[in-house]
Amino acid sequence: MSQISGAEAMVRMLQLHGVKHIFGLCGDTSLPFYDALYRLDHGMQHILTRDERSAAYMADGYARVSGRVGVCEGPSGGGATYLLPGIVEANESSIPVLGITTDIATTSRGRYALTELDQEALYRPLTKRTEVIDRADKLPEAVRRAFRAMTTGRPGAAHLGLPFDVQNGLVAEANVWAEAELGRYPSRRARPDTDAIQQAAVALTSARMPMFVCGGGVVIANAEEELAALATLLGAPVATTVSGQGSLAEDHPLCLGVVGSNGGTLPTREALSQADLVVFVGCRAGSVTTERWRTPAPGTRVIHIDADPMVIGANYQTEVAIAADAKLALQGLIEELTMVQQKNGAALVSAAKEKKFSEFHALAVRNDVPILPERIVAALHQILPRDATVVCDPGTPCPYFSAYYEFRESGRHFISNRAHGALGYSMAAAVGAHFGRPQTKTVSVMGDGSFGFTVGELETIVRLRVPILMVVISNSTYGWIKAGQKTGFGERYFSVDFSRTDHARVAEAFGVKAWRVERPEELMPALAAAAEHGGPALVDIITQPLHEARAPVSEWVA
Repeated sequence: MSQISGAEAMVRMLQLHGVKHIFGLCGDTSLPFYDALYRLDHGMQHILTRDERSAAYMADGYARVSGRVGVCEGPSGGGATYLLPGIVEANESSIPVLGITTDIATTSRGRYALTELDQEALYRPLTKRTEVIDRADKLPEAVRRAFRAMTTGRPGAAHLGLPFDVQNGLVAEANVWAEAELGRYPSRRARPDTDAIQQAAVALTSARMPMFVCGGGVVIANAEEELAALATLLGAPVATTVSGQGSLAEDHPLCLGVVGSNGGTLPTREALSQADLVVFVGCRAGSVTTERWRTPAPGTRVIHIDADPMVIGANYQTEVAIAADAKLALQGLIEELTMVQQKNGAALVSAAKEKKFSEFHALAVRNDVPILPERIVAALHQILPRDATVVCDPGTPCPYFSAYYEFRESGRHFISNRAHGALGYSMAAAVGAHFGRPQTKTVSVMGDGSFGFTVGELETIVRLRVPILMVVISNSTYGWIKAGQKTGFGERYFSVDFSRTDHARVAEAFGVKAWRVERPEELMPALAAAAEHGGPALVDIITQPLHEARAPVSEWVA
């Protein structure tokens, strides 16, 4: 029986699961794995990053737009800890990302070896599955378990630890096989219970104004067509969470847009309050979406559809529970609902959006210095193609783009790390999104605080000639925290302001084509030139600080 090394088996197992890209950073314990990647003909591209956090964020962005499992890797010790922010973000966002960390030899455990730590204990609370592979002959089945965990049920992240001696151990080639369909997600979809579908159909028929509130589960399940068909059949409005944007094209007459405390506005909140039945679809009904469980109001009738049965009923009393894949559940409802009296949801949506955007456009045309965030959103919306992918960090960019940038194509065209909201996500995730969907324009919008977290990846972007457009919202402060200090702590600003950086000059030093914009009349020409540039481009925009702005964040507006 022919045998190969554990490192070679890992490469082959990734290849057999359809992996095309690996994002990672080298280390001593990874040498056998890297050598196998060098020697074998596997067709995968390794993206060398400058930080393991970035590698994990790249894998996350890649997975969100490609429908494939994202793969990142790093060495033992510090590398294993640096992957954690991206892994937990992916897991809590139901995005399948595999984190591979190499490790010290099993024979060195307990002997004070450099970089020793309990990787399995470290990753257990942060992933759907974690396993340190202690024997080379067990490696193929461990990889199969990881892919099965990541892509079935509620998708999520997994971790595999690969000790040095296991990489050099022997694996029977006959055991190196994969279930290739598990390299994409969602796989092995759960069908809805027939009785639950019938009960939901009765509830929908009886409602005066049903409304859908869609989380990321709709896009993850590729259920956009089914949602559009069901909403149209009922005449019911569709609201989304930030992660749920793309569930319905935002210029659709039934698409209300984002609701909740981040990206929601008073008009969208008022529209949601008109619903007498809310259908949560692939949505956990968490604190941000519901403005701390105030909207919809407790007592509102609820139908809840989710692939994870533990989500259903966690925050709202549920009239009908459908524990199933969103696509199959919506298909079942369409088939069950044949004769329906259509609701006038389009009129409700139209009135709310007219009010929301009239307020937005009044600010977007102003010539204030520093430049208003609304003006930046409007300019990019005018310049970028319909199918562009916009990746926003969670500070200033997220609420503005989720509220006011109308994504006119359904599917995943807006990405923000809403699970844990760490800074430094956007630039790296945009790189991953580019490799996952290279045919579309990818834009990273970040604050200057986030730029400082991730600036080293400019070298990666230039080295690989990644043609993304980067926009820096430059206001010299950790704006979200300063706004919170203003509204909740009597304007007692403490340790939130930092010096202004000329991000354009920094980018140019790395080899990026860059522009610096200080006045409103300079904005459109700079953004247009940057968008048309064939390589990496960055526009540094001196912007109104968030604590002085009229951001669509309900706690500040109140």
